Amino acid sequence: MKYALAFENYSLGYNRSPALMNLQTEIPKGSLTAVVGPNGAGKSTLFKGVIGELTPLSGQMSFGEIGGKDIAYMPQQSEVDRSFPISVYEMVAMGLWKEIGAYGAVGLKHHNRIAEALSAVGLDGFEKRIIGSLSGGQVQRTLFARLLLQDSPIVLLDEPFNAIDAGTTADLIELVKRWHSEGRTILAVLHDTEAVRLHFPRTLLLARELVAHGPTKDVLTAENQFRARQMCEACSGASDMCSRHVA
Repeated sequence: MKYALAFENYSLGYNRSPALMNLQTEIPKGSLTAVVGPNGAGKSTLFKGVIGELTPLSGQMSFGEIGGKDIAYMPQQSEVDRSFPISVYEMVAMGLWKEIGAYGAVGLKHHNRIAEALSAVGLDGFEKRIIGSLSGGQVQRTLFARLLLQDSPIVLLDEPFNAIDAGTTADLIELVKRWHSEGRTILAVLHDTEAVRLHFPRTLLLARELVAHGPTKDVLTAENQFRARQMCEACSGASDMCSRHVA
């Protein structure tokens, strides 16, 4: 199977302090993968490395048949500034940046696509609503609509179902499955292991380094999860020792 992303002794961190160490694995093209692990395991850090927000401390990452600009990334909702006076329409239109640039005009064909994206996530009639007036689930639907317009072969979702209602979660999971059926490569940081088992065929388990990666039924074992917790606790209590692990 061809890979979409490959990591070779890949380490990331902040201020030279490692948060993810010596990752060695490949993400198959067209796969639907949950990224799991205890708090502080390096899950969100991995995504920041993939989108180029963090420079690796060591090792390298390579893309398969695409370039780094062909990645759609949805951050955690807590990173969205809901106090900024932007409308739902304007936020979704940001998904067109690859086509029209930062200062390009939104034409009729773009307007139609924005309307279709809003309809696809159940936000018909919300175009003029200010982001700060929305519920958490409505904000998440808006972010998914923006991803729809990006139309990227690789999609990174950082805690896409956190703190939203069950109905919104079910709707958005169906949208993720649709993307997967279209051949896109999807990685999602998740905490709900039951949802992972139900909906994600593959799992990447991290604990500041790789614990296991492969079919979910083989990765999400009690033994692997216990080992991941132990590894994170050991690193939290011995940061100097963890630093020496970085090649």
